[in-house]
Amino acid sequence: MVVVGAGFGGLGTARALRERGIDDVVVLERAASVGGVWRDNTYPGAACDVPSPLYSWSWAVNPGWSHRYAGQGEILDYLRHAAEREGLLGLVRTGVEVVACTYRDAPEPGERRWRVEAVDAHGDRTTYDADVVVSAVGQLSEPVVPGVAGAESFAGPVFHSARWRHDVDLAGQRVAVVGTGASAVQLVPGIVDEVGSLSVFQRSAAYVVPRPDTEFSARRRRLFARVPATLRLERRVVLVATELLNRALTGQARWGPAALRLVRLVWRAHLRRQVRDRVTRRALVPDYPIGCKRILFSDTWYPALDRDHVELVTGPGGAVDRIEPEGVRTADGRLHPADVLVWGTGFAATDLLASMRVTGEGGADLHEAWADGARAHLGLAVPGFPSFFCVYGPNTNLGGSSIIGMLEAQAEHIAEVAARMADDGARVVGVRRDAAVAFDEATQERLEHTVWATCDSWYRDGGRITTNWPGTVGEYQDRTARVDWSAYDVS
Repeated sequence: MVVVGAGFGGLGTARALRERGIDDVVVLERAASVGGVWRDNTYPGAACDVPSPLYSWSWAVNPGWSHRYAGQGEILDYLRHAAEREGLLGLVRTGVEVVACTYRDAPEPGERRWRVEAVDAHGDRTTYDADVVVSAVGQLSEPVVPGVAGAESFAGPVFHSARWRHDVDLAGQRVAVVGTGASAVQLVPGIVDEVGSLSVFQRSAAYVVPRPDTEFSARRRRLFARVPATLRLERRVVLVATELLNRALTGQARWGPAALRLVRLVWRAHLRRQVRDRVTRRALVPDYPIGCKRILFSDTWYPALDRDHVELVTGPGGAVDRIEPEGVRTADGRLHPADVLVWGTGFAATDLLASMRVTGEGGADLHEAWADGARAHLGLAVPGFPSFFCVYGPNTNLGGSSIIGMLEAQAEHIAEVAARMADDGARVVGVRRDAAVAFDEATQERLEHTVWATCDSWYRDGGRITTNWPGTVGEYQDRTARVDWSAYDVS
């Protein structure tokens, strides 16, 4: 069995398979080490916006977190050490990028059903045969670099936040950051004291609320370690709070609109307290309902923008028009000089599995099947692509809470399918088209009653909301806890 990707999703799936007695597992990772987004996103200030006691595997709770909101390096260390303790690192082959997965309708005797083609750093090709293929590349693996005219002409260093250039010295430099999403909210405060000047280009403002971070003292960490119930309580409290946010965003609670109005009041007070300049403050007011984009947590974003050497460039006239050797030209004709250009423009969340070609029954192309938006039964399985599963696939993202709870549920579901295949000697498990269509229609109908239905661009692909789950983590865990075999054809 082949798992593609060695982040939280891929490693967690490998463990679930092993726990079910399935030892013939290989994890293919295109990078030189494991870690997923926490390996790739090393920009200054990178951290998780979900409290760490919850943003961790349930089978590897960590009493040693230094802060409630751990930074990138600490999360990466946690992931690697937990995977090592479970014996998962020995399953991983790094420096191997999967470029194609092909299902063979009539394989030769003794061959398996899927052929996985991979390329290493030297361009050499390797093939793997597998009964089951699990794509765990997720929704946040492909950085978006906008096609702005003239970008190739810029005279200085240019890089995306997810590909941070640590060899570029920003001290005293004029830096332009394009984008004001989750990454920019962290990296701008992370570099503001180092740069000579900073121009931040904003297409749309975000709702940013206080980040209730705290340092976990040595005494508290000892308590977590010696009395595990205290860490479970911390984890539970965070889960309940984030699930309440999920319920508000998904329209599952009558009190949801009132709760979101309260969050908006907190945001407005946070903005007024931290930004002195009225012009800047007005520019930081979002023009869409709260929750339409992910609510961000930061105590340093607004103060960074209020610094004298920082300019927030926004509004119709402030739209980026083109890049020139000396800087960024905006729609009003003004040139904003820059020595370094950083794209803080996020990821291609709706362009799932773009990095590989997946061919199913009868030569069907997965990307053609998803031409009007990605979809999968329970976010996991696609009709016509038997024994091929997605982790962090379509409609499994969250507006709040920890994605790891979703990833673990998906891993256990896949492992149950794989275990039956092993026990029964089945070669193929394919989701029924009628079951997948029914799930998708119900999901889309529910999504139209969420706050995201008011968002015309951020979550939609082909007119559909393809990223987010319309319920809570608990509901998804219940839906996936037992495989409904009536939804599958087993042969």
